[in-house]
Amino acid sequence: MISTFFSHELKAFWRSKNTGKSIAVKVVMGILILILLLYVVALGVFLDLLLGKIFPKVDLVVSFCGIILIYFLFDMLMRLQLQELPTLKVQPYLHLPVTRNSVVGYLALTALLSFFNLWPIILFTPFILKVILPAYGAMAAIMILLSIISLSVFNNYLAMYIKRKANLNGWIFLIAGAVLALLSAGDYVWHLYSLRNLSYLFFGALLTKPYLALLPLAMGGAMFYLNFIYLKGNLYLEELGSRKATAYKSSTEIPFLSRYGSVGDLVANEIKLILRNKRSRSALIMSSFMLFYGLIFYTQKAYPDGFKIFVGMFMTGIFIISYGQFMFSWQASHFDGLLVSKVKFTDFLKAKYLLFTIASTLAFLLTLPYVYFGWRVIFIHFVMYLWNLGVNTTIVLFFANRNYKRIDLSKGASFNWEGVGATQMLLSFPLMLLPYLVYWPFSVFGMQYAAYAALAAIGLGFVVTRSFWIKKLEADFYSKRYKIAEGFRNK
Repeated sequence: MISTFFSHELKAFWRSKNTGKSIAVKVVMGILILILLLYVVALGVFLDLLLGKIFPKVDLVVSFCGIILIYFLFDMLMRLQLQELPTLKVQPYLHLPVTRNSVVGYLALTALLSFFNLWPIILFTPFILKVILPAYGAMAAIMILLSIISLSVFNNYLAMYIKRKANLNGWIFLIAGAVLALLSAGDYVWHLYSLRNLSYLFFGALLTKPYLALLPLAMGGAMFYLNFIYLKGNLYLEELGSRKATAYKSSTEIPFLSRYGSVGDLVANEIKLILRNKRSRSALIMSSFMLFYGLIFYTQKAYPDGFKIFVGMFMTGIFIISYGQFMFSWQASHFDGLLVSKVKFTDFLKAKYLLFTIASTLAFLLTLPYVYFGWRVIFIHFVMYLWNLGVNTTIVLFFANRNYKRIDLSKGASFNWEGVGATQMLLSFPLMLLPYLVYWPFSVFGMQYAAYAALAAIGLGFVVTRSFWIKKLEADFYSKRYKIAEGFRNK
């Protein structure tokens, strides 16, 4: 039955009207993966030499056993970001005599067809053959390799399980990321324990006690079984639908948003869209990481005050830029429904403004610790915060009316160029250049504070006149709505 499913997937691929584009993307991806594979092969061949230079006073086997656990923590982080969930269109098989176990077994087994499962074998096998096999014998070498493969399988199915659960509850993904961050911080920040010592404690013992390989083997098998049971219990459409319905929470349960009425409902729905889908969630995660952007520049005195404008705009408005550049494409799958619904487009635009205001305000508050580098830094952040709320939000929504490219929310952001076009490139020019067109004339005459006052005044002016810009954007949208809808229908 697995071969039949695979045959159907191939036929669906070749018969798709986007086959040419898909092949081109897969060729490019294949070349990139091949280059990465060659790097991993080279790293694996010279791993003993690298460990000798990094840990010159530590025995090679000790240092090797100490990095395995660290590798798999990093591997889990990469899987959560980059690894795609295996998919199969279940609907055509629901009325056929196909057992659940066959469908679920196919999904579970195809999850193993990931390059992430190949990396540790290529990376660690040369070292095992060159160092561990001569020193500890064939049994120890085989058990070490078996343990590494088992941990890779464990990580594979754990990442799959987290992602599937996160599709129903976006907080699960954030909790998983926080757990990984706390595990790393416990070693490298708070020094509560040593991951290297914990790794050697197990893998060092494994060299003399091969039966310990049963533990990672059991962990991999248990995680496979957990995924199998979860998929089997959530296979059919009505079951998935009922669970999502019970998990739904109206915006009235969010006190802050309930006061905005229908606009608050739209914002609440957009927040759920962001947390439940890969591509939008990636934009949120990237925005969170970019809050540390200031540590790169504020620790260096070589950068002038003018450059701090860019840093301040970037940190307080990164969500507006990263998420807003694909505005309206996020609703591409149900855009036709929005056009005929009772939702007023004025409320739709107000919801976008409110969402950007909330995100930018949170970003500004989270950058307050940069006061360590001086109050002037926070002052610049506040000026650019006003600029983002007023000017950049309006620019982003203006270009949204010229964005006709669809986005598939179920796909991850890595190596995904869906929705990217000329609009995004053109958008970058006003976002980056406009604040400097205001700043530089004052800066030439040494009037930095006058420049900051002008930026803040313009940003505040756009905020105060927001209702005027909403009307202009609404009129612009109605002149282009059918062209936007037509573009979103092209899959």
